[in-house]
Amino acid sequence: MEGGTLKSPRHSADTAAAPAPASRCDYGDADPFQWDTREDCEVRQILDRIGDKWSLLVIALLDVRTLRFTELRREIDGISQRMLTVTLRQLERDGLVKRTVHPVVPPRVEYQLTPLGRTLHTTINALVVWTEKHQNEIAASRAEYDRRAEAEARTAV
Repeated sequence: MEGGTLKSPRHSADTAAAPAPASRCDYGDADPFQWDTREDCEVRQILDRIGDKWSLLVIALLDVRTLRFTELRREIDGISQRMLTVTLRQLERDGLVKRTVHPVVPPRVEYQLTPLGRTLHTTINALVVWTEKHQNEIAASRAEYDRRAEAEARTAV
């Protein structure tokens, strides 16, 4: 194991026999080390994908209805054609989005959430509701942090 690399309990062959490292605190049932933090970890890759801002927006929009590429691009402010293409391909590869090509000229391509993608939307919606509920508290915390940082910068000079 490389220096600084954490080994997930799931990936350790001797997990059951080995005691928890002395450097870890007792987190009770909530183990923040349950996911492997290595870049090639499958869980991390999935979390990176579904946590991406473009993926979140695509999933939220497709929960409402099936959309064409151009409709998605119009609805998502700031996304490039390339980024939308990459995002849709990744979501399709993960089984969250279904791409349907209609055999007409010019070809009409539509995107919709799969049943698996719909289950993810429920989780995303809970995150959005939490964010809306706490946005004022977060804005106040940001303003306070910025005020302190600015004051510290003035006194450091």
